[in-house]
Amino acid sequence: MSPPKPTPRPDRVSLLRYLRLFREDILSAQPARLYRAWMAEFRTPFFRSYLCNDPALIDLVLKGRPDDFPKSNRIREGLNPLLGNSVFVTNGEVWKRQRRIIDPAFEGGRLRDTFPAMWDAGMASVGRLQPGVIEVEAEMSHAAADVIFRTLFSIPIENAVAQAVFHEFRAYQRTQPLLNLAAFLPLPRWFPRMHRKATTRSARKIRGLITALTEERAQGIAAGTAPDDLATKIMQTPDPLTGARFATEEMVDQVAIFFLAGHETSASALAWALYLLARYPDVQDRVAMEAATLPEHCDFAAMSGLKFTRDVFRETLRLYPPVPMMVRENTCPEDLRGRRIRPGAQIVLSPWHVHRHERLWTNPDGFDPDRWAREETRVCARDAYFPFSAGPRVCTGAGFAMVEGPLLLAQLVRAFRFDRITGDDPVPVAHLTVRSRDGIRLRVTRREGLTPAGASVDQRPKEAISPA
Repeated sequence: MSPPKPTPRPDRVSLLRYLRLFREDILSAQPARLYRAWMAEFRTPFFRSYLCNDPALIDLVLKGRPDDFPKSNRIREGLNPLLGNSVFVTNGEVWKRQRRIIDPAFEGGRLRDTFPAMWDAGMASVGRLQPGVIEVEAEMSHAAADVIFRTLFSIPIENAVAQAVFHEFRAYQRTQPLLNLAAFLPLPRWFPRMHRKATTRSARKIRGLITALTEERAQGIAAGTAPDDLATKIMQTPDPLTGARFATEEMVDQVAIFFLAGHETSASALAWALYLLARYPDVQDRVAMEAATLPEHCDFAAMSGLKFTRDVFRETLRLYPPVPMMVRENTCPEDLRGRRIRPGAQIVLSPWHVHRHERLWTNPDGFDPDRWAREETRVCARDAYFPFSAGPRVCTGAGFAMVEGPLLLAQLVRAFRFDRITGDDPVPVAHLTVRSRDGIRLRVTRREGLTPAGASVDQRPKEAISPA
């Protein structure tokens, strides 16, 4: 059985209807034909937008000539209150300088250094979880925020400032669509950007709290008392070309995107992964068997034993990519699949469509973690799978996420069984990331009766665990 698809929408809607759907939920505005098209054009009175599902076009934009396709400022319009001038929205030399400073903190060796903090955050999540009906999006937001605070600032989520940022961010992400109306209109820079009051208020509070953390860390670095975590690493890293470091305001911008990318996206992926495991109990049992091999005191080397769990997480990112669409803007005249594209068009690359494309994937809407071990998937994995983007602008935390996700999933499934509640399947929508319209509720029970091999013995009748 396949996971439920987004609510079907008609293939053609008026511009006004389309704008309203984009503001409410970007996924609901997408017609079914786009899941089999190589390219599609969307016209507004002010600009043209082109959805590019052809892997050759994706490769051209992200890898072949990325400098000719910078990030669109229309996306920046919606995210500016929180992200400011962060690496997520900048282009050109500013972006290149920011990446030169940030990237060393996320190199392979640093992942080993951050692993103990990830492990502790996962165990803390296991300790917080209680049997019963659980809203797992909220739980996974809590767990992912804990990972970020422990790895970035060496403080657990229970810290007062961390708690305040976490709760304020929860309010922010529910009020902020991926695109706001300013993205569709040619407004002068002085014109108000039409952000919701709740959005700007939450963004202001979050940035104030992050500023306090950043200033406190700068004092610790100056005094020689700062812990050796990601924040310290980034704040102490000079641009190898100029020798300049991040000023406080720019560091606040970067921390904001670290929190968005490292908390919001991970929480989305983990929640959908648990839902899929609840829907497919046989897959969940395989994850539990693998997770049972983890030692009591785990180190980074143990990740090599979570191969199937990693494939479950990869498959989740295929079906529910946390960032469903990426928007670039062409700076040169282009000819894309025979269409003449003038400079300034919006080039939309959509993991949401490409990962479910009917002409690229076998059983595109099906949940099949084993596909990642089959030869047939290699081409798609290379050309049609980009949950973290690709090329020079690939997410700097992609490696971090691919350790955090499988690890927390294994820790949770080793301790608990997650069961679907019949008739309460989530409907995917997109705000900042792909979330459920009304939350994801699962029934949680403690795992008992481990066999010598470590697998959980399920005594329920088969009809009780069928993914009906």
